[in-house]
Amino acid sequence: MRLAARRSLLLRKILASDNGYLDSITTYMLKLGADHLPPGFDGPVDRKVAAAPHMALVRLRMQQIARLLAEALLAPLTDAPGAPLHLVNIAGGPALDSINALIMLARAHAALIHRAIAIHVFDAQQDGPTFGARALLALTAPEGPLHGLEIEFQHHAYDWNDTAPLARLLAGLAADRAIIAASSEGGLFEYGTDEAVVANLAALARAGVPIVAGSVTSSSTLRKRMIAQTSFRLFARGLEGFAPLAERSGYAIAESRTAVM
Repeated sequence: MRLAARRSLLLRKILASDNGYLDSITTYMLKLGADHLPPGFDGPVDRKVAAAPHMALVRLRMQQIARLLAEALLAPLTDAPGAPLHLVNIAGGPALDSINALIMLARAHAALIHRAIAIHVFDAQQDGPTFGARALLALTAPEGPLHGLEIEFQHHAYDWNDTAPLARLLAGLAADRAIIAASSEGGLFEYGTDEAVVANLAALARAGVPIVAGSVTSSSTLRKRMIAQTSFRLFARGLEGFAPLAERSGYAIAESRTAVM
């Protein structure tokens, strides 16, 4: 592994992570796939790392959350054509799930999203949201898939153990009768404690947020074995472990999709 790391900047960044989680930018590069890695991260070993089955799951996870969001938003967007749309992303880094949900809607239901739109990223780090804001700027440029839309991107410095900033924002949005959808892809529901998960979901429920999408780490023996070989502090709850937390917070699981290796 050490020899391979000397030949792979991407693998070195993964092995050097000492926070119990992978940083937003490295995670983004893994989502690009082996054929789309940026210069400096595209050597033979880098490509093997990006092509590994687990990395395919990371890409699939983002696509699934984005599609769940887009599909769940169709009804409220249709019912309230003049209402602003606010996407709340908890521990979302660059908020690619939120951005991709908008791209899906723009391609299939463009008329529904010609309204005021904002993405609110609640994240402890700055790098991921900064990258997300720049990506959104490029996507709204001429010839971009979101051209013609005015989308605000806000980063809120956030510790998910203190939900007060989230509650304040949600209270204001609810008063404006905005359409609100929340998500956390590869974040809160996978790395947060039970208490943090319940506290954040309860804050969303109190504000009447009807749509919440997120990823949960599988509780399978294979997945737990994979986690044990890393330094990542993931909670392998599975859907069966997450469902009671959702119920304690006032939510019920309406739909789930499995990423099969």
